[in-house]
Amino acid sequence: MQMDEVLSSVAETIKNFAVIYLVDISEVPDFNTMYELYDPSTVMFFFRNKHIMIDLGTGNNNKINWALKDKQEFIDIVETVYRGARKGRGLVIAPKDYSTKYRY
Repeated sequence: MQMDEVLSSVAETIKNFAVIYLVDISEVPDFNTMYELYDPSTVMFFFRNKHIMIDLGTGNNNKINWALKDKQEFIDIVETVYRGARKGRGLVIAPKDYSTKYRY
């Protein structure tokens, strides 16, 4: 629910360089095994029908599978992915490292 609120609140802000699609994986099971979609909420990035991976420091570069609570943080990630994908990169580095949950 938290991620749904963040996605709906930033949709208007990022409409110039990103579109948000909601897909029910039980209705469209084709990508479940390919992208290992089994989490309650997963955010993936595509640019011109190509999957864009993002290095978040978690080891899983394919997707974001936890809820982001900060709107600006999500906008920064989307903007970074867009800039990298437009340059032809298949893997972009996230603006923040998510390898540890707590900031020490």
